[in-house]
Amino acid sequence: GDVTAQVSLQPALKFNGGGHINHTIFWTNLSPNGGGEPKGELLEAIKHDFGSFANFKEKLTAVSVGVQGSGWGWLGYNKEQGRLQIAACANQDPLQGTTGLIPLLGIDVWEHAYYLQYKNVRPDYLKAIWNVINWENVSSRYATCKK
Repeated sequence: GDVTAQVSLQPALKFNGGGHINHTIFWTNLSPNGGGEPKGELLEAIKHDFGSFANFKEKLTAVSVGVQGSGWGWLGYNKEQGRLQIAACANQDPLQGTTGLIPLLGIDVWEHAYYLQYKNVRPDYLKAIWNVINWENVSSRYATCKK
């Protein structure tokens, strides 16, 4: 019942809880056998909402490159509108808790995610990450959130 204590915990919960949620999604979104394009219903939704897979990839990459400092680029599902949307979140802010979008694909753009291999060249990391996206996982998340 201590409202002051509850409020004082909110930043830590958002940061640490969001970090857990985001990374849990991120690790399942990646696969050494990933890459290519999604298939089926997810691909059709991407084409419908973004015009083409190439347009979608370009837009999510641009949003992710544009994150100031640390954060995440996301493909999410807007349940109210029945459509896919791209968003960015700062720091470890969880997508659903800050935007209402259901997270399907998250791209970690904290420098620690790519520095050892790509130094501070985020665009190179983002170009390469598409080669390890686990589209089966993203498609499964899409199918689940549409129920």
